[in-house]
This record gives sequence, structure tokens and C-alpha cells, in this order.
Amino acid sequence: MPMLSVILSGASTIDTVHVLSLHGLIPEVAASLMPLCEVFGSLMPTSNNISSTNDEPSIYMVFSSAFLFLLRLWKFYRPPIDQCLTGGGAIGSELTLEYLLLLRNGRIASHNYSAQDEFNSDQGQHEYASDKPEYVDFYPKLRAWYCQNKSCVASPLSGISTGNPVHEVANKILNMIYWKMTKSGSSSGNSSTATSNSLCGSPPSNAEDPYQRPMLPAWDVLEATPFVLEAILTACAHGRLSSRDLTTGLRDLIDFLPATLGTIVSYFAAEVTRGIWKPVPMNGTDWPSPAAILSAIDSEIKEILADAGVDIPCGSSGQSPPMLPLPMAVLVSLTITFKLNKSHEYIHAVVGPALENCSSGCPWPSIPIIGSLWAQKVRRWHHFIVVSCARSVLKRNKVAVAQLLRSCFSSFLGSLNDSTSLLSNQSSVSRLLGTVIAAPGVSPSLAPGFLYLRSCRTIVDIQYVNGVIIGLVTEYARELATRWTRMDSSRLKSSQASLSHAAAKAREVAVLGASLLCLSGGMNLIQELYLETIPTWLLSSKTEKLGEVSAVSRILEGYAMAYLLVMSGSASWGIGSTPPAWAMARRARVVGVHMDFLVRVLEGNISLGCHPATWKAYVSCVVGLVVSFAPAWIQVVKLETLRKLASGLRGWHESELALSLLERGGVAAMGSVAELLNVIS
Repeated sequence: MPMLSVILSGASTIDTVHVLSLHGLIPEVAASLMPLCEVFGSLMPTSNNISSTNDEPSIYMVFSSAFLFLLRLWKFYRPPIDQCLTGGGAIGSELTLEYLLLLRNGRIASHNYSAQDEFNSDQGQHEYASDKPEYVDFYPKLRAWYCQNKSCVASPLSGISTGNPVHEVANKILNMIYWKMTKSGSSSGNSSTATSNSLCGSPPSNAEDPYQRPMLPAWDVLEATPFVLEAILTACAHGRLSSRDLTTGLRDLIDFLPATLGTIVSYFAAEVTRGIWKPVPMNGTDWPSPAAILSAIDSEIKEILADAGVDIPCGSSGQSPPMLPLPMAVLVSLTITFKLNKSHEYIHAVVGPALENCSSGCPWPSIPIIGSLWAQKVRRWHHFIVVSCARSVLKRNKVAVAQLLRSCFSSFLGSLNDSTSLLSNQSSVSRLLGTVIAAPGVSPSLAPGFLYLRSCRTIVDIQYVNGVIIGLVTEYARELATRWTRMDSSRLKSSQASLSHAAAKAREVAVLGASLLCLSGGMNLIQELYLETIPTWLLSSKTEKLGEVSAVSRILEGYAMAYLLVMSGSASWGIGSTPPAWAMARRARVVGVHMDFLVRVLEGNISLGCHPATWKAYVSCVVGLVVSFAPAWIQVVKLETLRKLASGLRGWHESELALSLLERGGVAAMGSVAELLNVIS
């Protein structure tokens, strides 16, 4: 057990987890932790190994290390964006154990399939446990807790009858907590030295009775913990339990079984979102006060956002004293009592993301309040905390997201307000992403692109980003054409090189838009772009909004949108004939549906809202790009769709493009190629 404890401690460090994530091994690590949790959580501890005050790791400590490590991978892991299978943002919502196991089992199946081609049957007879699929149902205790946790998050706890085993366990835990409160209160004046292994540094009792600690398997304790939390939180809300005693009780519970921190985090985060608890004053008497540096934190958040081009009200609203919902106040008051020892890094790796996620569900002033409390505790984390608070503004604020995206475009391409910068300035990646975050002793300053990269995967309404980027791409494309037509030199007006330069800048606009889309929502957002966003843009009327627009502007607008579509699809699922398995089927379906939409419009079955010049430029450019750079996309489109699309292009006198389209349709399209050649000749 000591060796296992050391391995878990080393594997759960922040640096190690980061390396594992870079190598894509998080699903495998999660699967290997599940049997450890199942076994050690089912063991009945004895009086000799239940305590964590000696140097020998207890059953509870080994279980807690494995359980919190698993919880951390499950709740806070950010997988590669191309592996995100759910909707609603880059990671959809919180990951699930099933999702991690799905990734792991998929890799195992792929590996076993490829191994059949490399090894003969004699060499492939050895089957290891790691080669078999893993499912949550294989671990009944873990599955029971997992289902209970999801139930507690989804709805408030329902009462349990007296005599129920869970009720009895909850009573034992409450008795332990209240007994320790009483003993700590009577001995607090006699001792100020914390035990070496206490997580929170709470003072020990001079005559603690080890038998006051219930002898229960860890899974039984975790099952009863939500009812314990409900009881003490309700008692505090009704004035029967002081805030200090509540925090002390939770610290004792975590010292008893550190794994209960996972349930505490989930329970309080769920209660915060329900909005049924009254706010409490963070006045320094009942609850810790952030007043000393709250105004400074507010001003630094505003400066970071202003430097990135975001100008929205985000102060602490002048509340005196600042207020937090009761569950949030309890959670932050509890976490700031944790010691910052290296040995407790596995605890802080859960606490940090949990606080950030939980605070985002509170009204806005909560985030700078929580940041101020932690900045007071750990001064060396000040810049990191301020940047995290600034990032959290973008999670739910659509206005801030729109302003930041506009700032990304203007920093890279030049401002629309500058009469010359769009065509004359060189696009700048350094302006977009910045070169330094903060010099020593200077407040942090983030470039708009860097701030967006750090924030985009937490934006709740990621579909909104799609519409904003589409609007910015079309706006910049129109403005580029307008600037070109307004140039003073008549020679430049008629110069092919000048218009080519404007078109090249439009391509840069599209590339930036495609990059931001892929980073924001991955394949899900690109699929929405193909199936909904661009069709809606083509079908909606823009005459009233735009007023008088030149023909060149309309053409360049369609040109930029075509590049945006093809570039984003290429980045998402590739242009080769053998894309990854997870991309092949989706690419075929999405591209096929979009091509069918183009055909229905060409046939007159759907009425356009955009200008005909925009439509013609868009279709011609999309087909031209796919023919030239992604011919593999054409091979999965239905032959009838290709024939109708080629017919529409020929009606626009684009016979060569129509012929190239059919030629890349494969053997099945050869007859159509011959027919078209006969018509052309």
C-alpha cells in the first residue's frame, strides 16, 4: 500500500497530468483508476488504518488519492477538440465516465483490429486485461455513487426514511462532526499546532477517541455525504449552526476522508445553480472579507478586458459588504483553509477548477469576490487569479464575446475605422496573440487572440460565436471591396493586381474566421456552419441592413464565405481520401447535405435572400476550391447531385469548372463527363 500511495501521488501532480494529456493517455489512466477505487472503497477499515495521523498511508488515503484523481480527469479534463462528441461548446458540458471509457475502448478496438493484419493467429493468442473494453457497469460501487451524484446534481435531495442504512451512516458522520466541534471548541485554547497530515490544519483534540470515527467502507461514507451536507447547510441557513462551526465540520469531514471533497464540490455547485439559498455578507465576521483588495481586483480585470478590446461593466456593483450565495460562501471559506503543501497537490488540482466552475454559476460580482479571497491567501498567484477572473467574464456574456472577436479581427487585419490600414497593413499574428503576458512587477495584459484562446472552450452559448464570426467575415470582405473602389488612382482602380490584393486580404479574413471557429467548437460548430449557419445567411435578406452595396463588395463577400466554408471543413476533418474514422462518416454526410442544398437553390426550389452576385460567387468559389484542393470530398457526393450542380454551373458559362467537378466524381461519373463533353463540343 505505501508503494501504491507513492505512485498515485506522483501520477496526480499537475505536471504529470499535463504530460499524460499531451500524449492522449487520459482515458487509459481513468480506466486504470476505476478498479483501484472499486476495491479500496469497498474495504472495511480498522482502527489501525482509518487514521491519517501516522506515516503509514491508510485505506482511506489510498482510496481518496485514486478517487480524486479519477474525478479530476472526469470533470475537468479538456480532450482534444477533434474528439468532442457532444454539442453546446467545445466540450459540450461536463465530461462523463462513459465518454472517457468510450475513447479508451475505441482505441483498444482500433489497435486490436490493426494487430490482426500484423500478427498471425499464433502470435495473437495472448489476451491481456488491458486489451479488453471497460464499462462503468463492471464496477457496481463506483456506478452506484456515479448515478447518485448525477441525481444530486439534477435535482434536490429527496428525504430518506429513518432506519434506512444511508440514514444511519449519515447520523454517524454527523455525530463525529459535532463531537469534534465540541472537543475542538473546548481545546482550541490549548493547542495551536496542526497535525502534520491534516489537510486543513485544524487543531487536534488532546484526547481524541479514535472510536468516534465510524468504521465504514469509503463508498458508504460517500453515499451518505450529500445528506450530511444538506443537514449542516440547512442548519447554518436557519441559524442553528455558525459559519465557523460549519467550516470546521467540513474540514473535519475532509480530514476523515479526503475523497468527500468530490461530493462536496458537486453538491455545492449544484445548489448554487438552483438559486434557493439566500446570499450571506462577506463581512469578515461571519464569513471572510475580500474588501481589502476587491477594488484593486476589479480595476485589474477591467484593464485586462480593455486591453483586449472588451468594454463592458464588470465591477463588483458597489455592494457593501460583498455578498455570496450561502453554498458558494461555504465552499470558498472551506477551500481557503487548505494548506498549500506539495503533498496536497492532488486536492488543489480539484479545488481550483471546481471553484472556477462553481463561481461561474453565480451572479457576476461573485467571481471577483472569490478571486480576492484567494489572492489575499496566496499573493504569488495574484496575476493568475486576475486573469482567470477576466476569462470568466466571457463565459456567459455574449456582448463581451462579440467585442473580443471583433478585436481579434481588427488586431490581425487592421481596424475598419482606419481608412488605409485594411489594404496597406500587413496582417499581424503578434498583434493578435501578443508577445508577452506580463513583465515582472507589471499588471498582466493579454492580446485579444490569446484571451480568446484561453476562454473559448468555456463559452456556454458557443453557437452564438458562429453567427458573430460569419458577420465579421462578411463585414470585412465588403469593406475591403469598398476601400478598393474608393482608391484615388484610376490606374489602381483598373489594376488586376489591386483587386487581387483585396481578394488576398479577403482570404486572410476567411482563414482567421475558420481558425476561430475550429478552436471554438471543433467539428460540431463546423457541422452547424455547413448545415445551418451559411444556408441561413444565404436565404436571409440583407438589403435593409446594408443599404447601397457595390457589385464588387457582393462578389468579394461570397468569395470570402466560400473560403471560410472550405477552410473550416479542411481543418476539421481533412481533405485526404482517408481521414480518421471519426471524421469520415461525418464529412461525407455534411458535405453531401450542403451540396444538396446548393442544388435545390439552383433548381429554384428554394428562394434566395442574398444578392445573385453573392450567390454566384459563393457557389463558383466553393466548387472551385473543392475541385482543386479537396477532390476526395466530391467522391462521396451523390452522382445525381453532381450532375445537377454541373448543369447549374454550365448555365453560368462555367463549363470547365462543371467538367472538372464531374471528372473528380469517380468512375460512376464518367458517363456524365462524356455527355457534358458532347454538349460543350
